Amino acid sequence: MKRLATAAVLPFTAAVLMAAAAPPTTPPPVDPAKITIETIKLAPGVAVLFGAGGNIGVSYGEDGTFFVDDQFAPLTPKILEATKALDPKPVRFVVNTHWHFDHSGGNENLGKEGTVIVAHDNVRRRMAVEGFIEELNAKFPASPHAALPSVTFAEGVTFHVNGDTLKVVHVPPAHTDGDAIVKWEKANVLHMGDVYNASGVPFVDRTSGGTVAGMVAAMDIALGLADDNTRVVPGHGKISTKADMKMYRDAVDAVQKRVASEQKAGKTLDQVLALKLMWKTPMGTEMPADRLVRSAYNDLASKK
Repeated sequence: MKRLATAAVLPFTAAVLMAAAAPPTTPPPVDPAKITIETIKLAPGVAVLFGAGGNIGVSYGEDGTFFVDDQFAPLTPKILEATKALDPKPVRFVVNTHWHFDHSGGNENLGKEGTVIVAHDNVRRRMAVEGFIEELNAKFPASPHAALPSVTFAEGVTFHVNGDTLKVVHVPPAHTDGDAIVKWEKANVLHMGDVYNASGVPFVDRTSGGTVAGMVAAMDIALGLADDNTRVVPGHGKISTKADMKMYRDAVDAVQKRVASEQKAGKTLDQVLALKLMWKTPMGTEMPADRLVRSAYNDLASKK
């Protein structure tokens, strides 16, 4: 399980590490020959697909197949092959948890096959025009019509499919300004998108309206939807628990408060980064928290 979770985030992590002060570029395409789609069943009619990019939540059964996110376009054939092993029915709906390329890259392929794409209003707004992610120094062309969400919502939407109730909830601007989390009420499964990244340092995409304070607020909403038996699907990384999410939320809050204290004391961003604050994932990996520190510092600076 740990190996699969790590593999799922490699393309995105590599893109972050390669970002530099060069002209913006588009991240290289994923090679499907190097990716294996792995399936784990979480409950009757509920599964998660690990591949490259964001973890895909799947509801399947008598009403057809329902996706939460769809990874990269080149992987669509492999993703559908893995899905048909669960149920041969076509994909009726896909909910994008946010607009990022590693979660919505399969939209066009699915949209052309008649899948209804659903997302927050801001997801369609951002996908309809050229995008830029400063942290990656990467630009993205406007999405073709078939890839755009055809159904959008402001606060949330509820699906009644495959014997369960799936509540899609928009949360405060956290990873982006279009984040949504999805709760299977009966199966007690919660898909977090990149509001919760179990494999690495939280990524707050400030160029897409994300904020560190919003990340904490969004996690508080998620914790209110979960109990000790909830199976939590992160945007990247291993299946988690409510306790894992609580540790993550508290760690984000601790970094935010530490940065605020250092900034109030007059330290520059470089001086705060020099403190070398660390981040520990639920997978037990430790890494520099620089990305989150930078976001927290810039969030606070922008409010002055």
